Amino acid sequence: MSTDRDPAGRGTGERGYGARESGSGTGAGAPPAPATSVRPDPDTGVPPDARTGARSGARSGAPAGTPGPGPAPRADRRAPADGGLGALAGLLGGHRHPRPVPGGSTTAHELAVRHRLLLALSALLTLSLFVSYEGVHGDADPLRTSSAPAVLSIDTALYALGEAERDAGAATPTSDFQKQISVAAQSLAAAAGDNVGGPSGRQALQTVAALITVYAVKVQQAQLQPDGSALRQAYLSYATSILTDKGSGILARLKVLQTQQRAAVHRQTSFGPLLWLCWAVTLVIALALAGCLLETQLFLRRRFRRRYNRGLLAAGALLAAGLAVTLLFTVWTHQGMTDTRRLLDRRLTGPAITDAGRETAAHLAHTGFRASAAGGILIGGVLVMALAETGLRRHIDEYRFRPR
Repeated sequence: MSTDRDPAGRGTGERGYGARESGSGTGAGAPPAPATSVRPDPDTGVPPDARTGARSGARSGAPAGTPGPGPAPRADRRAPADGGLGALAGLLGGHRHPRPVPGGSTTAHELAVRHRLLLALSALLTLSLFVSYEGVHGDADPLRTSSAPAVLSIDTALYALGEAERDAGAATPTSDFQKQISVAAQSLAAAAGDNVGGPSGRQALQTVAALITVYAVKVQQAQLQPDGSALRQAYLSYATSILTDKGSGILARLKVLQTQQRAAVHRQTSFGPLLWLCWAVTLVIALALAGCLLETQLFLRRRFRRRYNRGLLAAGALLAAGLAVTLLFTVWTHQGMTDTRRLLDRRLTGPAITDAGRETAAHLAHTGFRASAAGGILIGGVLVMALAETGLRRHIDEYRFRPR
């Protein structure tokens, strides 16, 4: 007996096996079910006319509700992962935005890194530039108003006392002697007003002024004595010892003060290793900030297709202008201080003292104005930080970035 095969390639034996497996009570000699030419639905595996299990069960002898013959449903068909929301959104005309893959976009992170780096470099540059600028200009005004005039005053007093010593041996009191004593006293008063050497220096000047008064009195007493008398020689000898004694004389005391003031001038006009290091660090930070501004501008242009960022451009322009002005002011001030030091290192006498005073004033002109520009460094640093913040804040807000 030959077996018929259905269109799906299964024989009647297979169909009978399915009937026995489904619990059918039909005997072995039951006639086979007729073959059907209708193909099952490829998605469900159920023939189109199998509306219920009753008709299929009646045809195959299986109980009601049992699937009819044909391929079994595919086990790899799964329900949609979104629970059918995608189909519902499609029916309603909606559109679902895909969720960003974690770690897929790094724009927010890169903006945050550049934002923090710009603010940190701006703050460091402001602090470093302020310290370096003050290291030079902080001593320029004291040099102009105190140290340099004090050195010139002591030089004037020394010169005047030297001239007075030559007039002390005159037979009669002369006006030249009194004039030189007055010049010396006025010079010492000016040096005391310039705060020479601090409290100890002022005390030394007061001592010298008192000794000058004693010296002038002894010289006048000697000039009142007859020429060649022993008393006259005694007065002159005592006056000379007051003036020229190597340990405690007027000239020795004034030279000590002069040495101290010249040392102060050297300290104020020196550009030592520490100051060089401060300026080197300042320039390195400035170059780093300029490079960061340029790189951020290129990043925004590449990522956001915007050619220029006004905030970053303004910050870069302010950085360049501020650094150029501070460097120029520093070079001018340092050059003037160096010229002043060279001028005061020489021994000045007579009209050369007056000329040195005029040249010193010219060398140190406008140093007070340049020193006051240190406050502008702090203001400029705050402006650079504000401009960098303004330039990046809009893009950061686009990503709704919140710093952690």
